[in-house]
Amino acid sequence: MHLHLLLSLPLMSRDIEPLVKPIIPPFPLDDSLYCLNPEEIAFFRRQTGIQDEVALKTHIIDVQKEAYKVAPYGCIRGFDFLRTNMSKLHNYDHVLKRGSEGAILLDVGSCLGTDVRKAVEDGFPAHNIITSDIKVAFSELGYKLFKSSSESILFIPGDIFDPAFLSISRPASSVPEGAMPDIQTLRSLNDLHGRVGVIYASKLFHLFDEEKQLELARALGGLLSCESGSTICGIHVIASEKSVVRHTVLGIDISYFCHSQETWTSLWDGVVFEKGRVKVETTTSTVDVGGIPFCLLHWSVTRL
Repeated sequence: MHLHLLLSLPLMSRDIEPLVKPIIPPFPLDDSLYCLNPEEIAFFRRQTGIQDEVALKTHIIDVQKEAYKVAPYGCIRGFDFLRTNMSKLHNYDHVLKRGSEGAILLDVGSCLGTDVRKAVEDGFPAHNIITSDIKVAFSELGYKLFKSSSESILFIPGDIFDPAFLSISRPASSVPEGAMPDIQTLRSLNDLHGRVGVIYASKLFHLFDEEKQLELARALGGLLSCESGSTICGIHVIASEKSVVRHTVLGIDISYFCHSQETWTSLWDGVVFEKGRVKVETTTSTVDVGGIPFCLLHWSVTRL
């Protein structure tokens, strides 16, 4: 059962008032939710250098406990922060190709940085990666999880709805004037308008209402490079029709705004970007939580 999906909805507030309202305090941690498949175990063995599976589990749980004190998010309680979700997207090969071409990759809502470390392992240049989350402590916790004292992946903490950190601008129609800023010295994302080749935003949009989702989409659209092949991609929950969805699952009342597959496509192709200037690709998968099916949208928006 994908319990972590349910818990991510009421608990992952990111300090922005979400549509989803928790009705109970944060759940206690439960080691029985720990479950890595052989591919994931091999990845963390390579990354951490810990070969013993029991010792690896102990190490991960120790970091999880620290992270949960910082932010009692469902993705932390349910160990979803360990998943290499980006590598499962339909356009992952394209993401890696953009990396070989010198593109910048921005992971918004990066948590402890598992996805980007998998991308580095697969060939994306670490010095061209930027991660960002509202929790400053996630940077050091990422180092601790992956047993890395220093690395070239940049972490910039900030509130994605704070214009001083990420303001809304029109999608770039030409290459920005001036030299590309040294990304290792950045303190906000605003210096990257029109300069980012790949933007990854996973399990983020469904945390907010329709207005905030549009605001975030416009802000990310303004960061994307005008170069053909530049892409924004991610995963989040959708519904068959655009609406506020309400469920009672495992005794928990949840409500949250969902786009449909069609309205999500039209949001990007026609609202954020001028119609016909991007290609929107989507696939879906379904997970069952307490007998309730949740539809996950795997999506990408690519400049033509």
